[in-house]
Amino acid sequence: MTKRVAILISGGGSNMVALAESMTGDHPARPVLVLSNDPDAGGLRKAADMGIPIAAIDHKPFGKDRAGFEAAIDAALRAAEPDIICLAGFMRILTPAFTSAWEGQMLNIHPSLLPKYKGLHTHARALEAGDEEHGCTVHEVTAALDDGPILGQARLRVAPDDTPETLAARVLPLEHALYPAVLRRFAAGDRTRIDLQS
Repeated sequence: MTKRVAILISGGGSNMVALAESMTGDHPARPVLVLSNDPDAGGLRKAADMGIPIAAIDHKPFGKDRAGFEAAIDAALRAAEPDIICLAGFMRILTPAFTSAWEGQMLNIHPSLLPKYKGLHTHARALEAGDEEHGCTVHEVTAALDDGPILGQARLRVAPDDTPETLAARVLPLEHALYPAVLRRFAAGDRTRIDLQS
């Protein structure tokens, strides 16, 4: 049975596009919704152009009411009936109540080699630490930030002249390769870890 995938974004949606473009042919999943917390997110237009249903739930009117915001997201997701949720540059921290409701069905991609550098500014932090390797991780989402079982990592060598900007640009193609590869396996019921080296 084909799995239904909802993708949550906050910006341009490059990882969303990579995921959506991969879900063709004999792929065991198909995209059924792209949802953003920013009505102006560029990824919404890209998704619409690809024929994927879209939804926007602006977090700003909710203020500090995270439960209300998440209830609205949850309602939109329940209406789409996804089997899998992919966080793809979704820049809102989700509460344990939300993550527990979808546990085992939600994936995230993070631009570091977890467990290193949870949170923001990962590329700058890797450079400041003098790391020789850097990359990205796809993991199952749990209540703890950027935690949960690791399903895949992609690595590259840090160049002597790398800046946070160049490193981010070099990691992005790895994200676009790793996330679809992990999703394909996950949708088929395979949680075997994938490791890619650039």
